[in-house]
Amino acid sequence: MTFEILERAAAGRLGRFTTAHGKVTTPTLMPVVNPNISLLTPRQMRDQFGTQMVITNSYVLNKHEALRTKALAEGVHKVLDWDGPTMTDSGTFQMYVYGDVQLQNDTIVGFQRDIGVDVATCFDIFVTPDMGRAEAEAAVAATIARTKEAVPHKGNSLLNATVQGGVHYDLRKLCAEAYRDLDVDYHTIGGVVPVMEQQMYPELAEMILWSQAGLRKDRPVHLFGAGHPLIFPLAVALGCDLFDSSAYAKYAKDGRMMFEWGTAHLAELAELPCACPVCSKHGADGLKALPGKEKETALAEHNLHVSFADLRRIRTAIQEGSLWELVEQRSACHPMLAAATRKLGDPTYQAWLEQREPVSHTRALRYTGSLTHQRPIFRRIRERLQTRFVPQGEPVEMEMDTGFANKGDMRRELGMHKEPGGKPYFAGRGSLDAAMDHAVVCALGPVPAGLDEAYPFAQSVLPRLEGLDRGHMGWVGETKDLFLAAHGFVPAIPGPGGKDGGVQFGKLQVLRTADWQFGAGAGAALIAGDLRLETSRATGKLRTVHLGDEHILSLRAHDGFWTLKIAGARLVHKALPSPANRVVVAADSVPFNRAGKSVFAQFVKTMDEGLRPGDECLVVDEQDTLIAVGQLLLAPDEVHDFKKGMAVRVREGIPV
Repeated sequence: MTFEILERAAAGRLGRFTTAHGKVTTPTLMPVVNPNISLLTPRQMRDQFGTQMVITNSYVLNKHEALRTKALAEGVHKVLDWDGPTMTDSGTFQMYVYGDVQLQNDTIVGFQRDIGVDVATCFDIFVTPDMGRAEAEAAVAATIARTKEAVPHKGNSLLNATVQGGVHYDLRKLCAEAYRDLDVDYHTIGGVVPVMEQQMYPELAEMILWSQAGLRKDRPVHLFGAGHPLIFPLAVALGCDLFDSSAYAKYAKDGRMMFEWGTAHLAELAELPCACPVCSKHGADGLKALPGKEKETALAEHNLHVSFADLRRIRTAIQEGSLWELVEQRSACHPMLAAATRKLGDPTYQAWLEQREPVSHTRALRYTGSLTHQRPIFRRIRERLQTRFVPQGEPVEMEMDTGFANKGDMRRELGMHKEPGGKPYFAGRGSLDAAMDHAVVCALGPVPAGLDEAYPFAQSVLPRLEGLDRGHMGWVGETKDLFLAAHGFVPAIPGPGGKDGGVQFGKLQVLRTADWQFGAGAGAALIAGDLRLETSRATGKLRTVHLGDEHILSLRAHDGFWTLKIAGARLVHKALPSPANRVVVAADSVPFNRAGKSVFAQFVKTMDEGLRPGDECLVVDEQDTLIAVGQLLLAPDEVHDFKKGMAVRVREGIPV
C-alpha cells in the first residue's frame, strides 16, 4: 500500500491510494454493494460513474452459507464480479442497528483476509453521540484492543483501524494516537451516521478534527457512512480522503433524490433541478411514470451521478485552490452546516488548518461572504504582518498626542494610502517618501508597499472596504491595529517623495517579499550589494534578481513569490539562523541531494516547523551545511509521518 499527496488545498488532499487491485484517486466515493440485493453492479458503476473502489459487508457474506462458500473458494472479487479495489465492513454497523450480531473479531478479520479483500475492517464498538463518558471510554478501549488483536490476522489485506469516541472529542484523539505505531494501513472515522442523521454538523466537524489530530498523515482517512454530497466539501477540507454510500440506494427506495444542496422527494418536484443523464432523459414526469423497480434504479443512478460529479468538482477545487470557496458556498445550504464552517474559526482549529494551507494557489483568492475572513490564509496574513515585516523608516519623537501615540513617544510614521481601484495597489503611485513606510488598507488588512505583488495581495477578488460584512470589517480593523502596534507605527497622510528620495519599488519588492517568504532579515541580505533587476519586456514586471554577477532570485509569475537560486540560498542560509527555512536530511541522502535528486520523507531528520507546503526551503545536512535548494511538498507533521514519497522537490544541488 502507498498513499501519495499529489495536490492540496486547506487540509484537503488530492491523493493516489495504491492497493493490490489498482490505484484510487482521492477524494472519492465507494458505493456500498449488497451481494444479496444489487440495483447496479460494480461494473455498471465503473462504466457509468467512474467508480474506482467499492465496499461490501463481510458480515453479510459470512452469514449466508452460499455466499461464504463462494467467497472463500473464489474470493470476494468473483462474488461481486469486480476486479478493482474492494473494502469490507465488519458488522459493527449491523450491531449498532440490530444489536444482536454475534461475531468474534479475529474470526471476521481472518475471513476478510481469506476472501482477498484489499482493505479489511476490525469489529470495533460503535459509539453513539448520546453515550455517556464511562461507556464511551470502555468502547474505545475495547476498539483499540480489538485492533491490536487483529493485526496478526490481516495477512495480505490492508487493515483498517476505526477511530471511535462519539462526541467525547479527547477520546477520539486518544483512540487515533493509539494507532500511530500499530501495523495498520488505513483509517476510518466511525460513529458518524447518527450525527449526520440528526444534522449535527458542528459536532461532525469536531469529530473529524480531533480524530485527525491523532492520526498518522501517511494513511488514507475515510469518513465511515458519509455518503451525502452536502457534506463532502467540508469533510474533504478537513482531510477526509474517502467516503462510502448506501444512501444512494436507500434514498432511491424511498423516492428521494440527492442534490449538492440537500434532499428532495421526487413526488414533490414539478421540475428536476439537475442535468445528469437520468434527469435529462426522463424529466420529472417521466421519472414518476416509471415502474417501481425501474424508478428505484433510475433514482439510484441519479444519486450516484450527483455524488460523483460533486467529488469531481471538489478535486478540481483542490487543484486550482478554490476549496475554501466551495466549503463556504455549500455552508449556505443548511444553517447547521454554516455553524460547522464557523466552528473552524476557533483558534486551535485555525492553527492546525493553517499548517496545511499551501503558501499560494494558481487561482485568485475570492471573497464569498461572512465566513471568508476565517480561512487559515487570513490567520497567516495577520501573523506574518507582525513577525515578518521589518520597518525601514527611522523612529521620530511625537510632537503631539495622536490617539496612537503620546507626545514624546518614539514612533515611526506609516503612510496610509487610499485603497485604489486596481492591483497591484502601488502600481502607478509615482514617487513615495522614502523616509517612511507605506501601506494600503483593504479587505486583506494593511498591505505594505513592496508586498502588493505577492499572493494573495495581488491575486485576489475582494470587495472594497465598504462592501465587506461587519465581521470581516472587524477583522481588518484588528489586523491593522496589531500591525501598527507591532512595529511602533502611527498612521500619517503621506506626502510626495523627494526628487532623490523616492521609494525604489523594485528593490522594495525584493526586500518585502523575501521577508514574507523566508523570514524577517532575509530581504536585507538579498539586497545588500550591487543589485540588478531584470524586468519582462512584455509586462514591465520583475523577473530575475542579480547581486553583482550572481543570479539570486527568479519571480514565480503565478504568485509573485521568489524562486531561490543557489547564490540566493547561500545568502538566506547565512542571514537566518538554524532552523529557519531548513530541512535537515540524513547523511545517506546528502550525496543524492547534492546531485539534484529530491528529498524523500524517510530521510528527513528535522525541519523548520514554520515551513508550509509550497515554501522554498534550504536543504542542509546535520552540520547545517547547505547542500540543495527546493520546494517543500508536505506540511512538517506530514513529513514526520510519511515513510515513503517525496518531501522536497530539489531544484538545484550543490556539488562538493
